[in-house]
Amino acid sequence: MARILVYSTAGCPYCQAADRLLAKKGVSDIDRVRVDLEPGRRAEMQQKSGRFTVPQIWIGGRHIGGSDELHALDDSGELDQLLAKAS
Repeated sequence: MARILVYSTAGCPYCQAADRLLAKKGVSDIDRVRVDLEPGRRAEMQQKSGRFTVPQIWIGGRHIGGSDELHALDDSGELDQLLAKAS
């Protein structure tokens, strides 16, 4: 399975939606960075993604974006291909 990196917070409904979709796809090995527990890592996330909101998701080193972009990839069928290719 592809290496997945997710910057998130505990109470974020978009983070939870992204987690549910990844779980549905059989992804269980996720490198999680909780920016609510490690505030200094939020700057790292912003530097890497150019964005301020969570979640920020990378699959196999490719920045996907947030939950909306992850779901759009799933709707188009690209998420399965990306997960398969990056594994």
